[in-house]
Amino acid sequence: MIPSYNIKKTTEFFTGLFSFDVEMEVHSYVVLSKDNLTIHILNAGSNVGQMEFYIEVDNVDALWKSIKGRLEGIKTREPFDREYGMREFHVAIPFTETLLFVGQVL
Repeated sequence: MIPSYNIKKTTEFFTGLFSFDVEMEVHSYVVLSKDNLTIHILNAGSNVGQMEFYIEVDNVDALWKSIKGRLEGIKTREPFDREYGMREFHVAIPFTETLLFVGQVL
């Protein structure tokens, strides 16, 4: 579950950038899905803390290449190798206090 200050914009981020589908949408709650993954977005309160989550993909470099031109104004870190055997990139999810890690096993 990702608390968002603007559910519509956060939903557009996942549907537009990562091609998630909207499975359910009500005023303060959205459920998205893609490839057996489900993300829930809910209305954020005023004291939401920082959080992060990790999605593993088959080809992190190909995904990065397909989205990097659409990340203007969004805090990111380009793909890099980690000491724990993953290659990953990071994206700050808009209108949230959430960092998305996207990676693949090296």
